[in-house]
Amino acid sequence: MNEPQINDHHFVNFLQTGQLKGSQCTACNEVFVPARGLCPHCQQADLQWIPMAGTGRLLAFTCITIGPPWMIAQGFNRDTPYCSAVIELDEGPRVVARLDGVDAQHPETISVGMRVETKFRPPTDDEEAPTQLIFVPS
Repeated sequence: MNEPQINDHHFVNFLQTGQLKGSQCTACNEVFVPARGLCPHCQQADLQWIPMAGTGRLLAFTCITIGPPWMIAQGFNRDTPYCSAVIELDEGPRVVARLDGVDAQHPETISVGMRVETKFRPPTDDEEAPTQLIFVPS
């Protein structure tokens, strides 16, 4: 069976089935999440899909009280902020995703360096958005 082409569409399709996948350059072995079809390190286009463990550590975060309309529709606002985070996956690449399971109203309780794991949030019946990649403390 042929692997799907490496692009954003297939990356999102994997998320919708509960899989976090990245791309790996077959020339220099660099790994990218979200997947890239061209390696920025060696400019080769021979990349392959690889499964990611979905675990890593928190590198940086910010708590957001005034979000975009689609986050406000999910109930986030000044009284219920959410966190956006940079996660370094155990395989090496960094990904930006929402951080749940923490107290966004008290960011001082969130520890940079803490271990996190992947969760997937499927859209609700009234949402047209794709499945969201979310991380929670492990």
